[in-house]
This record gives sequence, structure tokens and C-alpha cells, in this order.
Amino acid sequence: MSTLAELPAVAECSVAGCSYNDHSSCHAAAVTIGGAGDAQCATFIPLGVKGGLDRVVSHVGACQRQDCSHNSHLECAAPSVRIGAGHDIADCLTYTSR
Repeated sequence: MSTLAELPAVAECSVAGCSYNDHSSCHAAAVTIGGAGDAQCATFIPLGVKGGLDRVVSHVGACQRQDCSHNSHLECAAPSVRIGAGHDIADCLTYTSR
């Protein structure tokens, strides 16, 4: 992958308490998936003020989960990802361990 458009899109975000969430769409330009025990959305910000861009389909900018089967050189190779409640408030629900 070489451009932002080629990175997997965030197809859905069901985390209503995130500042980047607008009607189940992520408005961050890109999200980072991290976490030590589970695949947390490290971009999650629990503020009352909405943030992000007006019109954007968010992408996965970085994946720090080397144990995920979709991880290829710290980039996500899944066709798209879903963010929602898992172990934490905002997790990558597409995460699959190797």
C-alpha cells in the first residue's frame, strides 16, 4: 500500500461516545489500532465536542497489533474494519489473532 486511499476504510463505528463518531461513521482522517490485551482504537476520544473532518471516510492509518492476521508491516490488510465495544469502549472488532 502506498496511499491513504488504498488503506482499509473504517466501515462502521458504533462507539457513540467518541468525538469522531457521527451517525456511526468515523470522521477522523485515520485511526490507529493499538492495545496490549485487546485491539483498542487508540484514536478514541471521549469528549462532548465533535471533532474530525466534515466529509471523510476514515481509514486505518496504523495497526500496532503484530499478532493480528490482518497486520502486514504494521498496516492493516483487511478490506475494511469495524470499531465498537469489545473489551474496552472502542475496539477493532475485525481483529483476528494469528
